[in-house]
Amino acid sequence: MDSGEGDPAASAEDLMSAVEQMVRYVRRSATTGGLSTAASALLSRLGREGPCRLTDLARSEGVSQPNMTQLVTRMERDGLVRRTSDPSDGRGVLVDATTAGSEVLRQRRTERAQALQELVEDLTEPERRAVRIALPALARVIEDRQARS
Repeated sequence: MDSGEGDPAASAEDLMSAVEQMVRYVRRSATTGGLSTAASALLSRLGREGPCRLTDLARSEGVSQPNMTQLVTRMERDGLVRRTSDPSDGRGVLVDATTAGSEVLRQRRTERAQALQELVEDLTEPERRAVRIALPALARVIEDRQARS
């Protein structure tokens, strides 16, 4: 199918393909800690949101509580996260990144940013300007939609 400018569906598919390629490329560039995709996502969430209840983590990551418990146990054993009692509910468990986990997260973000920077450097100047405008604009729209839901 031709993906000309007159066909918005095809253009959206082309854009989605490009986003998927970029995300895969940038994710593969982050090797510090040798984390699985699930462990990396969990550490990133904790870095953004701070301590979270184990049940909330399972729900937000779309996994069962036993699977999240196993992941947290492995990461705790590796010194990346710690569990504490929830001060608002002694029965609940909070999971938080340790100093080592935060450092792994920081290094992985640096690696991903470097990979993205290298991609941007290979663009023409007009393409660089377009990316520097479009990506933050898309992030803003995502944040706006999340705030409304």
